[in-house]
Amino acid sequence: MNKHIIIGKFGNQDDIHVSEGSGETVTFFPLINENQSLNYGISDAIHNLYKLKLYPSEIGLDLLIVAAHVYAADTRISRELESQDTWTREIRLIIPVSNVSIWNNASSSLIRLLSFLTGDIWEIDFRPRPEKHLIFLNEKPSDLPSSPFTKLQLFSGGLDSLIGAINNLADEQVPLLISHSGDGATSHAQNTCFDTLKSHYSSNAFERLRLWMNIPKETFGDRPIEDTTRGRSFLFFAIGVFAGTGLDNPFILKTPENGLIALNVPLDLLRLGSLSTHTTHPFYMGLWNTMLAELEINGQILNPYQECTKGEMVAQCNNIDLLQEILPESLSCSSPSKGRWKGLGTEHCGYCLPCLIRRASISSTPLIQDATTYTLANLTSRSLDSSQSEGHQVRSFQIAIRRIKRNPEKARLFIHKSGPLLMDEPLLSNLAKVYLRGMLEVDTFLKNVVTEPKD
Repeated sequence: MNKHIIIGKFGNQDDIHVSEGSGETVTFFPLINENQSLNYGISDAIHNLYKLKLYPSEIGLDLLIVAAHVYAADTRISRELESQDTWTREIRLIIPVSNVSIWNNASSSLIRLLSFLTGDIWEIDFRPRPEKHLIFLNEKPSDLPSSPFTKLQLFSGGLDSLIGAINNLADEQVPLLISHSGDGATSHAQNTCFDTLKSHYSSNAFERLRLWMNIPKETFGDRPIEDTTRGRSFLFFAIGVFAGTGLDNPFILKTPENGLIALNVPLDLLRLGSLSTHTTHPFYMGLWNTMLAELEINGQILNPYQECTKGEMVAQCNNIDLLQEILPESLSCSSPSKGRWKGLGTEHCGYCLPCLIRRASISSTPLIQDATTYTLANLTSRSLDSSQSEGHQVRSFQIAIRRIKRNPEKARLFIHKSGPLLMDEPLLSNLAKVYLRGMLEVDTFLKNVVTEPKD
């Protein structure tokens, strides 16, 4: 294992020296450019918030800078080449912040949630920003009216976040939608869905904050990059909280995600830890709320749909006709570009885990038709090869569904396989029920699908 030390610097005059030990690699992470603007899209996000009459706090900015370090480490340090087990990396971050005392108070929670999210070994040290950058943000002008936003919501371009946005708008809320642009397919889905919502709710003053964060490959030298991006949700949440610190009142950042995906119980019970993503797992979100309290940020993160299956979210959407219109533009697929080598365009594969849950949810709702383009459109036209990607997740679902149908009461046990659930009844019981309902939803969709290994 090679330990990576990443040191954030506010320009060349920000002197800090750390000697490389045996088996260590030091990388300096430049936070500002020659124009004294923050790199990685952060300055653009600040000015876009100012345009929306939102003036975030210095601690909120610290959080976004922390997220930039985490995102850089997660996407630029190869698991295969930089770890002993092809997964677990050892990463130390040295981050300049506005208030070291406050950040030291939250350090344990931060390390715990990052370890749970990515499966890596994290060490984080904080140091003061250089004096000239200790105050980086503008104060809100005293005569500036309050912003119009009544809600904060993550907006990924996926079906769940689309339903969340439609529900907010149909309830005459004025949400600020938060996006991280991601790859081309993700950006296209976000933009198309947002533009259609804007056209339909033209009298509503809702807006979107969109951060494009790209870490140049040369920042970490000539090394292979990492494509698992387990830490991406940390950046996504941090953007939302950063915006929330600019609101005049305590805020709730809503993260719309169906309960089956939020729990993300491994289909194969040997597939544990960070191999199953923890993006909106209740334990992870609880750690976030603990950390926000320790940072004295007056906000919380909440998943309003953690007790709903995806099918229930679709069926209960407050504007089902609009959802029918936009649904094909939303993006659920885990790798929508995988068909390019076959000469196909960017589209849903139709057989990965998110695609299967998406298709099951729509097929369970008679009020809506699935007009999405899937590479593998018909799962029943032939038997699927369970040793290949087209049949692997289907087969895993079939095995897991058979297991839970045989012993439905074990749902209460299985939901703990993806991480701790530190809550009391009746919530724990409700999570077990949503897991069972979600699995049965997929079971109905896969009823006539046949999988078998092929030579």
